[in-house]
Amino acid sequence: MQGAARRRPFPAAAPGSPQPGGPLYPGRHGAVKNDDTIKTSPFHFDLWFYFTLQNWVLDFGRPIAMIILPLEWFPLNKPSAGDYFHMAYNVITPFLLLKLIERSPKTLPRSMVYVSIIMFVMGASIHLVGDSVNHRLIFSGYQHHLSVRENPIIKNLKPETLIDSFELLYYYDEYLGHSMWYIPFFLILFIYFTGCFTPVEEESRMPVPALLLMGPSSLYYWYLVTEGQIFILYIFTFFAMMALVMHQKRKGLVLDSNGLFLFYSFIITLVLIAVWVVWLWDDKILRKKYPGVIYIPEPWAFYTLHMNNLHAAKESL
Repeated sequence: MQGAARRRPFPAAAPGSPQPGGPLYPGRHGAVKNDDTIKTSPFHFDLWFYFTLQNWVLDFGRPIAMIILPLEWFPLNKPSAGDYFHMAYNVITPFLLLKLIERSPKTLPRSMVYVSIIMFVMGASIHLVGDSVNHRLIFSGYQHHLSVRENPIIKNLKPETLIDSFELLYYYDEYLGHSMWYIPFFLILFIYFTGCFTPVEEESRMPVPALLLMGPSSLYYWYLVTEGQIFILYIFTFFAMMALVMHQKRKGLVLDSNGLFLFYSFIITLVLIAVWVVWLWDDKILRKKYPGVIYIPEPWAFYTLHMNNLHAAKESL
C-alpha cells in the first residue's frame, strides 16, 4: 500500500496554470540549464565605462592627488587625499565586479566569487595602509627607485631594528597587499570571461563604444601590471584566456562583445609592457633595483628617479 503510494505520479497542472517548479520537478531545472548555455549579453558599456573611469581616477590618480593638493589640507599625521581615493576604490571596485558577474549570461560559481571579493577587499585594505605611509615618506626624501635599506632617510636610523619595521611595512604594501588584492581581481575577471562565449557569429564583434574604451582600459592594465609588479599573474591569466578561447572554438563558440573587449585589452597591455621594458632596458639604476629575470620597472620608480631630477635641474636654472 505504501509502496504504491510512493510510486503515485505527480498530478498534472491544470489547463492554463503555470508549470510547477521546485526540486521535485527536475524537468524544469533541466530547461533552465539548457537556456543558460545559449543566452547572450550585449556590451556592458555602462559598467565598463564606470570601471575604467574609477580605475583611472581612484587608483592611478590617488598618488597624483596626494602630491598636487596642498600639504596643509592633509597633514602628514592624517590620511592624504590619495588615501580617501583608495578607500573609495576599495568599495566601488568590488561593487562593479559583482555587477559584472550578475550580468553574465552564464551561471558562475558564486561561492568562489564571494570568497574572491572578500580577499580583494582585505588585500586592498592592507595595501591602503602600507601605501599611505610609503607615499607620505616621499615628502621626507624617500626615493622609490631605491630599496628600503638604501634610502638615505632610512639607512641611518637608530636603532637598526627600525629599518626592519620599514621593511615589514614595505612587505605588507608591495607583496602581501598586492597578492591578496590582485590575485582575486584577475580571478574574478577570468571567471567572468568564462561566460563571455556565444554560438552566434554575428555577436562576436565590438560596438564603437567598446573600441573607444579599449585604449584607456589597456593603458590602465599596463599601469596595474607594471606598478603592481604582477606580470607573472597577468601573463598566466592571459594564457588561460587564450587556452579557453581555443577550447571553446572547437565547440563552435566564439567570444561575445564583452569577451572581445577584455581579451583585446589584455593583448594591447602586453604590447605596452614590451615597449616599456625595451625603452628602459639599459637603465643601470633601475636594473639594480629590479635584478631578477623579469625586468619590469615601476612607473613611480621611474618618476622619482628621472622626473624629480629633471624638475630639480630646472629649478636650479
